[in-house]
Amino acid sequence: MERRLLLVALPGIPPVRPGDAVGGLIIQAIAAAGVELETGDVLAVTSKIVSKAEGRLVGLSDVQPSPEARRIAGLCHKDPRLVQVILDESQAVSRVRPGLLIVRHRLGFVCANAGVDRSNVRPPPDGDAHRADREDAVLLLPLDPDRTAAALRRQIHEATGVAAAVIIVDSHGRPHRMGTVGVAVGAAGLPALEDWRGRKDLSGRPLEHTEVGLADQIASAASLLMGQAAEGTPVVLVRGVPFAPRDGTAAELVRPPDLDLYG
Repeated sequence: MERRLLLVALPGIPPVRPGDAVGGLIIQAIAAAGVELETGDVLAVTSKIVSKAEGRLVGLSDVQPSPEARRIAGLCHKDPRLVQVILDESQAVSRVRPGLLIVRHRLGFVCANAGVDRSNVRPPPDGDAHRADREDAVLLLPLDPDRTAAALRRQIHEATGVAAAVIIVDSHGRPHRMGTVGVAVGAAGLPALEDWRGRKDLSGRPLEHTEVGLADQIASAASLLMGQAAEGTPVVLVRGVPFAPRDGTAAELVRPPDLDLYG
């Protein structure tokens, strides 16, 4: 039986500003693309548009760095105000060196700069300009991306009648590999982590240790179309991913600190 995977970048989603309804924008984009959702479809959504809609913008001119932020800034050669924002979003600092600050994010995963980003950050709407301007605005990750994914899934289901899965995608580096890849920081409607232990391989031998980061695999595939710069395609429809129905969250992908050999 032929197996194929289809990825479609949904066009026409405008720049998102604080207060915008991301679910409504996605529903409009689905209709504009002439696509009919099917059972088993996954909608991959960049964390950036979710964060913008949630107003997760911070103006560095409003930040007062602590002595600890100033100390760490001296080690990593970063703006102390930016370091303070990163620390506010973190549980713990993992590694520091010039040009690099690795932390355990408040959501549990380990990443550079707590996901705080300066790229493709637009100023807030008129009237909120005191919060951040074009020069010093930084964007934080969504407050609760699993909850947001579940809410988007409900909205899209109500509008289309199809309970498509939703993942929230961010770009992360990896400790022993060069380059960034898409990862799921939020998920709803699919098993983010699949336990394949007990399944048999081609020779009939049962798998003993295999767990598959399904949501991360989908996020990485979708990021090929989302891009990293000026592509402007924040939502990708993914069709053809085989998975056993089970609701899950991206939180299940986070390795517990006691199992982290590199923490």
